[in-house]
Amino acid sequence: MSEESSGQGALSSPPPAGHGGHGGHSGQGGRERPREGGPGGAPRRGKRQYFRKKKVCRFCVERVDFIDYKKTEVLQAFVQERGKILPRRITGTCSRHQRWLGEAIKRARNIALLPFATEL
Repeated sequence: MSEESSGQGALSSPPPAGHGGHGGHSGQGGRERPREGGPGGAPRRGKRQYFRKKKVCRFCVERVDFIDYKKTEVLQAFVQERGKILPRRITGTCSRHQRWLGEAIKRARNIALLPFATEL
């Protein structure tokens, strides 16, 4: 029994200083850097700040309860030139209408009202 306990003691000893943790950097070397400026590390110039206008769901404003897949001019506004569906963060649509929009665009593609992709 004493052999097992001495063997376990050797395995459970702490690692030498500077070689611990899970890969990457050690806890001591250069983790804290002085940061300059505002968000993203960019220095602030003057006191003028740009506030992005809050995007509002176009379909919620118009109180749309169904997105029609046959209205290609509406759907075209939510598709990139390459044929990809634009994400919510760009269009500003709410999650419910983004889901409906995706379904409508996919239906329109399947019956050839919208192209899947464009030629380069």
